[in-house]
Amino acid sequence: MLTDTQADHAWVSLRAGSEDQESADRAQALRHERKWRQFDRGVCDAIEDIAISRWTDLENASLHGEATTPPDRYFIAIALKSTRVRLTRGRQTIFDGIMPAGTLYISAPSRQLTAQFNAPFDFLHFHVATGYFPIERSASQSIPTEDLDDLVLLRDCFAEQLAKALIEHGNAADQKFACCVGQTLAMHIARLEFPRAKVNALPKWRLRRVEEHIKAHFDRCISLSDLAKVAGLSRMHFAAQFRAATGYRPREYLLHQRIEHAKLLLSNTDTPLAEVALAVGFCTQAHFSTVFKRIAGETPARWRCASKNALPAVQEFLPRLGFGGQNVALRRAGGMA
Repeated sequence: MLTDTQADHAWVSLRAGSEDQESADRAQALRHERKWRQFDRGVCDAIEDIAISRWTDLENASLHGEATTPPDRYFIAIALKSTRVRLTRGRQTIFDGIMPAGTLYISAPSRQLTAQFNAPFDFLHFHVATGYFPIERSASQSIPTEDLDDLVLLRDCFAEQLAKALIEHGNAADQKFACCVGQTLAMHIARLEFPRAKVNALPKWRLRRVEEHIKAHFDRCISLSDLAKVAGLSRMHFAAQFRAATGYRPREYLLHQRIEHAKLLLSNTDTPLAEVALAVGFCTQAHFSTVFKRIAGETPARWRCASKNALPAVQEFLPRLGFGGQNVALRRAGGMA
């Protein structure tokens, strides 16, 4: 006869009936979303101030989702891998382009949002009670609530690190730890200083031209003036509008694209690190290693080793979980940054 502890963990190794599986999903600190922003028993259990879920598909390249944030919740998403996505509200396009790993976006209560995913994706979603964003604040301490009334898109390193800390625990992350991470993220966002002057996002046709230019020339020296010229704007206007559209400064975005291409080389070839550094636009291996570790959380050598060691283990483990696809979750090259 199983003990209580053994019973709690039995679902990991045994594919039980649907009721047992749903019960196990609810017990997890990170719930798996079967549809965008939806998991068992609705978007959030009423007793939870913060619920955390994961929306991921590393195989399919085209999925559509539509959701409305509950009236008593804020919705916070953190991209764990770079993807291409289009976010719209009604006829208004809020974002359309490549969303790099580490991008954070927020949707206020009772706001509808539609998403079209056009590449494999991996997101961590936080469903946070409105009480974590109090109306009364001092002007020097935090932002007024009305600044969160519409979707906010930004790049925040601290939020990215919180997401990584939670993901690294995997199924071992308990409810208390997950709740602590969620509370810290909510308090951090509530104290961010958003620009008071509203900057129009770079139009999607200009953004697409810039993205294509970076994709074609990421291995070369690309200056802010070069990108502004491609967009047809002055340097100042381009930098502000590009950040409003992507959440990244142009230089930051370029570095992330170089690291994503480096991951492809590291996981699929045995090219020496020095040659990988040169191939993706870095002048020295030292600079490449420094930037890679800052973005990916590991040195290039350790990342390559982990990537190649993980592949056969994942291939062997997936059939036990009932996944028929051979390529599910194997595209580590574009994995979490």
